[in-house]
Amino acid sequence: MNFDDPQFYFNKQLSWLKFNIRVLEEANSDEEETPLLEKLKYLAITATNLDEFFMVRVSRIKDDIESGFNEADKSGYRPKELFNEISKTIHKIYNNQYKYFNKTIKKLETEKVYFKKYSELKNKEKEYAKKYFNEIILPVLTPVAIDPSHPFPLISNKSLNLGILLQKNEDENVFSNIKEKQIFSVVEVPSNLQRFIKLPSSGKKNVFIYLEDIIKANLDQLFSGNQIVAVDTFRITRNAEVILDEESKNLLSEMKRYVKRRRWGFVVRLEINSNYNNYILNFLKDKLNLEQDDIYKVNGPVNPGSFMDFASKLDNHEHLKFKKIIPQPNPKIYNADDIFELLKEEDVILHHPFESFDPVIEIVKKAAADPKVLAIKQSLYRVSGNSPLIKHLTTAAENGKQVTVLVELKARFDEEQNIAWAKKLEEAGCHVIYGIKGLKVHAKALLIVRAEKEGIKRYVHMSSGNYNDKTAELYTDMALMTSKDNFASDIAGLFNLLTGYSKPPEWKLLSVAPLDLRDDFLKLIEGEINNAKNSLEAKIIAKMNSLVDSKIIKKLYQASQAGVKIELIVRGICCLVPGIKGVSENITVRSIIGKLLEHSRIFYFYNNNQPLVFLSSADWRPRNLDRRVEISFPIEDPEKKEKVINVLKTVLNDSQKAHLLQSNGEYKKIDDGNNYESQLELFEMAKTSFQKEVLNKQFKVPQDYIF
Repeated sequence: MNFDDPQFYFNKQLSWLKFNIRVLEEANSDEEETPLLEKLKYLAITATNLDEFFMVRVSRIKDDIESGFNEADKSGYRPKELFNEISKTIHKIYNNQYKYFNKTIKKLETEKVYFKKYSELKNKEKEYAKKYFNEIILPVLTPVAIDPSHPFPLISNKSLNLGILLQKNEDENVFSNIKEKQIFSVVEVPSNLQRFIKLPSSGKKNVFIYLEDIIKANLDQLFSGNQIVAVDTFRITRNAEVILDEESKNLLSEMKRYVKRRRWGFVVRLEINSNYNNYILNFLKDKLNLEQDDIYKVNGPVNPGSFMDFASKLDNHEHLKFKKIIPQPNPKIYNADDIFELLKEEDVILHHPFESFDPVIEIVKKAAADPKVLAIKQSLYRVSGNSPLIKHLTTAAENGKQVTVLVELKARFDEEQNIAWAKKLEEAGCHVIYGIKGLKVHAKALLIVRAEKEGIKRYVHMSSGNYNDKTAELYTDMALMTSKDNFASDIAGLFNLLTGYSKPPEWKLLSVAPLDLRDDFLKLIEGEINNAKNSLEAKIIAKMNSLVDSKIIKKLYQASQAGVKIELIVRGICCLVPGIKGVSENITVRSIIGKLLEHSRIFYFYNNNQPLVFLSSADWRPRNLDRRVEISFPIEDPEKKEKVINVLKTVLNDSQKAHLLQSNGEYKKIDDGNNYESQLELFEMAKTSFQKEVLNKQFKVPQDYIF
């Protein structure tokens, strides 16, 4: 059978949009399931997801069209056809996005949260807004005229702007050198001021007005002597796919130039309020070199992504938010007097955010101060804005430890922060590697080298997720902490490979991309195929963010044809088509869209009732398997292996937040009436495990850790 036929593949861009639609639909669910402020968060997530989609994915397609590239992709789409389908889909998303948004804002009024137009303000509120404009906003504003002597400005990516059409006053001579009676100006809405201005109100009301509405109402102070004909709010999105010169002798300097160039890429999207002025729209369309399909008219505030911060920080409305999932301590670590001594005795599996990320921070902190520790090596892809790990790594270097940190400067949209962290680490005396030419280092690994009585001992942490204490509270990830020699030897070899000129070692336990990770996965699938052909039970469960790689998809089709039962848990993009008769009848694909972002990569192979279980930093995508440094590592200890398998079983039982992928590309939400939500169940399991272990040891359970 020809598995290269387009009928066997969903388009990855359209599949990603289906994922964003699933996120958006959470904003339209029942309020008992999704409280109002959480609905706003889902709307904000949908908006920011689309920002990145335009900056990266739509930009690539437009580049292909512009260059004349016209080859069909695996799913049979040519660039122009794909762009048209994407545009049609996103316009539908916008319609639903603002329909849900306006419905949510209206319902917030029942909770005494109001968003008012300037014309709706009472005298006291208007006085406050006027004073706020004069004292806070006006000094920051810069009106930019556009005429023969003032060319169209370089409007920055994702900035909020006002496009203003003015009627020239003949009695004034400010524009006396301009013959046109109508003139155009742009005012950027300051991004360093809060967008939602709280107005004074009586009682327990929370009354807000948008920053841009206050500016609109007071524009006469910027354009005195001219009549304001029309004002429209607009926002542009630019191409972020700027070419990086990896041949540069100084990667750090090139990355700084790369980030600056990206700010001024060509425009791929214009968002504008739906009641726009035709002159303003056509003026922007012409100056920005846009087609009609690039224009998105919005029935509400431009850029609802800014509501994420608002929904998170609104005071005294906790009943409109999800109950917090408070990370529990890992009971093994909590009861241990010394984490190094514990890891000599047994491995530890961490499951975030159900279990706390604190042990990862604490082991680095302890290593930084421990006189026995000689060296620390760590890879960093995305870290938080105020990372405690950076602090402890710098302390370690200042304390004389040999600290080597591989900071991936090419982590998209985190480049500037990573550049800053790299410089801070260098200044503290750390040896910093900026990345590998032609590859992104996406592997998550930590190695601590310690001099002990018995000799040198090495401690390892490996994870499916980033070393980021903030996202560790929101993303589901699993990690292994161990002192096993084989793991330590492999991770030491990996760091030597990345920081020096050594050739790849013979891995004892790891699989590493781009060297052998895909081949090892293919062999594992082939093993299940052989078992099925020998009439043995055969099964694969794989959990990841995205499934795109055609070689793995073909092998999964072969496995399905051989009778292997395959259960895939794929949060986002899935190019595999399930349920095709004679091809993928034995494959199911489900996506979990819950309170937390599913991020863990877990792979299970039945192996004739001797299960093989792996955690990994990699999805099954060509970029992960060919263009990134990734690792996959086995979970060997039976008790720890069972813990990981139970996570898979729990996720597969989800009947509240799971969506099943159909053979036509649509997702059908599972609703069997059981209200089984895997993320809440996993939290209850972590809480029960901690309480049981601690109470058995007669420790008092800290109140902070009770749900």
